[in-house]
Amino acid sequence: MNHMWIHSVVHGLTAPRRSLRFKVVTLFLAAALLPLISLGFLSFTKSSELLQDQLGKYGSNAVTQLQYQLNSELSRMESTGEYVHSYLLNPSRVVIRSEIPHTYTELHEQNDLEDFLKALKTVTQRGIFIITRSGYFYGENEINTDILKEQSWWKAIPSDYIGEYWAGFYTPKHYKEWNAKEKVLGLVVPIRNQQGALKDSRILIEMKADKLYEMFHIFEQNTQAMLTITNRSGQLMYQSPTSFQPKENDIVWTKSVGTSDWKIEARLPYKAFYQSSNVIRSYTFVGLGLSGLLALLLSYLFSARVTGRIKRLKESMFLAGKGRLQTRIPIQDKDELGVLAHSFNRMVGQIQDLVDEITVTEQLKKEAELRAFHYQINPHLLFNTLNSIQWKAKLQGNEDIRKMLYHLAMLLEGNLDITQELVTLRKELEVIDHFLHIQRIRYEHEFDYILEIEEHLMDYLIPRMSLQPLLENIFFHAFEDGNGQIRITVMEEGEELVLTLEDNGKGMTEASLEKMRSGTYQSKRGRGLGVNNVDQKFKLHFGPLYGLSIQSKEGQGTVITIRWPKKEGDEHDNEISD
Repeated sequence: MNHMWIHSVVHGLTAPRRSLRFKVVTLFLAAALLPLISLGFLSFTKSSELLQDQLGKYGSNAVTQLQYQLNSELSRMESTGEYVHSYLLNPSRVVIRSEIPHTYTELHEQNDLEDFLKALKTVTQRGIFIITRSGYFYGENEINTDILKEQSWWKAIPSDYIGEYWAGFYTPKHYKEWNAKEKVLGLVVPIRNQQGALKDSRILIEMKADKLYEMFHIFEQNTQAMLTITNRSGQLMYQSPTSFQPKENDIVWTKSVGTSDWKIEARLPYKAFYQSSNVIRSYTFVGLGLSGLLALLLSYLFSARVTGRIKRLKESMFLAGKGRLQTRIPIQDKDELGVLAHSFNRMVGQIQDLVDEITVTEQLKKEAELRAFHYQINPHLLFNTLNSIQWKAKLQGNEDIRKMLYHLAMLLEGNLDITQELVTLRKELEVIDHFLHIQRIRYEHEFDYILEIEEHLMDYLIPRMSLQPLLENIFFHAFEDGNGQIRITVMEEGEELVLTLEDNGKGMTEASLEKMRSGTYQSKRGRGLGVNNVDQKFKLHFGPLYGLSIQSKEGQGTVITIRWPKKEGDEHDNEISD
């Protein structure tokens, strides 16, 4: 299978009738590989140099930080040792008269010394002790001097040692409570006093080394280097647990700890230091090889792709000529063929839109003819009948029925006046007042109605019968018993008007609210479509950017916001001509 594919590629490139394909392949390979080879070599060289420089600086800075931390801890221990030594050799006081107290004065002296040592102890120090030659010690009662003297590091202290002696890192087995994982750093200071109880005694200062070990391990993990720390005499203080064999070509960073003359050596193997450069080189070669194969494949398929696009264009034109106007050509590029395909799609789309528009126009024409026929019914009979019932109710003294009939007649008169599609806010709110008068009589004034609008906004236009369907929804859905509050607020925002209709009724569930927004909501009484109709009115008059938005929470009421542009003029300008 692969052999056949390769044969077809070679035949396609060498066939005389496809010489253009050979030129395209050559051009693709040259355009792709020459810049990639140059860029790959340059990026490999520069990135390798940059990585090596950054890694070298990072390692040097890390060792410097390690030096600073270690120097700080050692200096603190040395200062503590010097302070204790100065306290013991102060000629103005007798610190200890006898090793073991026999009198109250000697016991008091020992307590003072131990309180002094305890006061010097910090949270990072494991303990501060004074060990006498006989094994008696001063400090916290936490150690066993017999075990202490058996430790190898204690035995390694020269008997004639004068200065400070760093015992290094070790496990403090001489404590009554210790564990095998615990590490401390020990400093031993001989007391230069040849008389009294403190003759040939030593000051032992031990610092908790867990944070130092953590710092060592973080350094080793981040730099992949092997860490070695030695003191001034070459004694090994610390070494990375990973075994390694030093080589001459290793990258080495060294620092000296100033106060104690310790030496820090971090050694990074040559292979690890140049590992990043090797990875970049490997990826560069792989990228060049894949790019060459991809360029070869794309150049071979390019000519077939172009002819295929021309063939699809021909077939699509044939289908469109047969009346299948939904036919579209996928636009893959913005070249000449892409522009041609886009023009074809736009032409077919315009033809389809024109056909759809003619269909909709015919449907609207039929609906308009039906509405015109419906509106030919003379409403005067209804008004005369309502007036007759109103006067009869007045003669019989039924004032509530008379008022309801009066407001109903006024409401119907406003709703049946189809000569005006846009009316002023003043007129629309008057119709709403008649509607609310009917509801007040019906519910015996159970609800409150608040209107907030400035006088100069009353002359702006609004679609006729926009608010009544929304108020009907409030009484049929929000508070059916009529008990609640309705607030209408009209404000201006720049060149737009914003009307807010609020109620404190029972609100809607999320599912009902979603149906209301989509226009599919319908209650058990067959209501709920009025909100969508009002929204469509505003969109038809002012454009799709305007209309209604609804926010509601169950049990917390509903807020309907209407936004439309300002339009002020004579109402007679909006009358529908016969």
